[in-house]
Amino acid sequence: MTVEELDQIAISVRQENAKYDYEVNVCMDLACVSQGSDKLRDALVQAAEAAGKKVLIRRTGCMGPCSHGPLVRVDPDDVLYRKVHAGHAGQIVSSLGGAPVAELQCDLNEHFGSQVRVVLENAGYIDPEKIDDYIARDGYKALLTVLTEMTPNGVIHRITESGLRGRGGGGYPTGLKWGTVAKAAGNLKYVVCNGDEGDPGAFMDRSVMEGDPHRVIEGMAIAAYAVGASKGFIYVRAEYPVAVSRLTTALREARRRGLLGNDICGTPFSFDVEIRLGAGAFVCGEETALIASIEGRRGTPKPRPPYPAVSGLWGKPTLINNVETYANIAPIVRNGGKWFANMGSERSKGTKVFALTGKIANTGLVEVPMGIKLRQIIEDIGGGVPEGHTFKAVQTGGPSGGCIPAELLDVGVSYDALLKMGSIMGSGGMIVMDDTSCMVNVARFFIEFCMTESCGKCIPCRSGTAQMHTLLTRICNGTGTMDDLQLLEELCATVKETSLCGLGQTAPNPVLSTLKYFRNEYIEHILHKRCPAGVCSMQAAVEVLA
Repeated sequence: MTVEELDQIAISVRQENAKYDYEVNVCMDLACVSQGSDKLRDALVQAAEAAGKKVLIRRTGCMGPCSHGPLVRVDPDDVLYRKVHAGHAGQIVSSLGGAPVAELQCDLNEHFGSQVRVVLENAGYIDPEKIDDYIARDGYKALLTVLTEMTPNGVIHRITESGLRGRGGGGYPTGLKWGTVAKAAGNLKYVVCNGDEGDPGAFMDRSVMEGDPHRVIEGMAIAAYAVGASKGFIYVRAEYPVAVSRLTTALREARRRGLLGNDICGTPFSFDVEIRLGAGAFVCGEETALIASIEGRRGTPKPRPPYPAVSGLWGKPTLINNVETYANIAPIVRNGGKWFANMGSERSKGTKVFALTGKIANTGLVEVPMGIKLRQIIEDIGGGVPEGHTFKAVQTGGPSGGCIPAELLDVGVSYDALLKMGSIMGSGGMIVMDDTSCMVNVARFFIEFCMTESCGKCIPCRSGTAQMHTLLTRICNGTGTMDDLQLLEELCATVKETSLCGLGQTAPNPVLSTLKYFRNEYIEHILHKRCPAGVCSMQAAVEVLA
């Protein structure tokens, strides 16, 4: 495969698509499929055939505004339809070439006006199971560029220049990590993609793997060339069967095209990828636990150093990045490091994909420049809190993140800013809460999750999260005391400082942040036996007082 051959494939795809007067893209993400988008696609095909119109009906990955699904995008008219079902197929086909179906039309600016799409640039435009669709949108050009025009050090320099930081939560500089693996001694090295997305309410990585799998594979291949690896693994939780299926298809097509395997594109570089399924353990999102799981052992973390970059899979140097990090690599190679660095804030470059969920009008995926204000994400893109309720808090970073109150909504979203507020970036979950949410109960929910998902290897996490959950349950029931509150704070500090891995070290964040910003709700539960949001039952307290 050469650049000229890639260009020829792209030209052939465009010529084939040009035979059609219209392209109708149907979102086949799980959210839309659950609402009948598969039947909608079939109905559109039948309607187009019946009307005798030349229409290309294409299935695509997630388009973004999931709460408005099933979604249909019509090109070249650039029209987005929402809440479409099979019964609307005839109307949509009949409208082609004329006025759009007004009652179904969605305002594009409402959802995409403030967004900058880098990771999601192909969302809604390609069939994830057709490699030629990906190639037609400059797919694999970056890989051929690095193999034929760049040195491994040159690739690492470009990634370093971009300022890209790991999108899995830690925010470690990607170029620095790659450089460490490249310098590590040894002829055998590995590249691993962490697709173990376990945060409640998060579905960014799943959507990328389902909607644009070749983008992840291309990023991994570029990384392997840069660090000197010959083997890669994509670690995906088994609860993502569609992602696994589409990744499997993508790997098979990439091998068939000579973009994976031995002597890729006629160069001395060889690299292949395997998929490994995780059993759904949240702790396996941690690097050393993930490594243990791939090796066939129980997924528990181990102390560092040595770090995986020096001694990872089977004791060999191993590069581990998450799905979104790899999805940024190809556009950085194509457009240059400075192009990426010009987006975002001073210390947090580029864009970030967030999964907006909870008490918000427009749930779904959004991709925004780093540094954008939380208010813009929640109110402008998310549409704000619905049904006349008021915003109370937004929780970022999954169960290990913190709850940010309304008075901090004008803070820009960056790794450092979120840390200062007592939260973390995490992989990109963003759960919105309104005035019907009890912040004590919210803290208890996330601590229960961390307690359940603790591997039990270290005592601070195993016992500390259990005791924190017990104390929070007492407070929610109205039987807690001020001594319990003091003990809760002491436990948070102990678990945070002494746990073995990131799960335990960040587990107290929801409690600490709610204590910092919503302490009055804890006091109401303890002293006045009252839940301000009306969520917690005070029956236990009533029985005690009686």
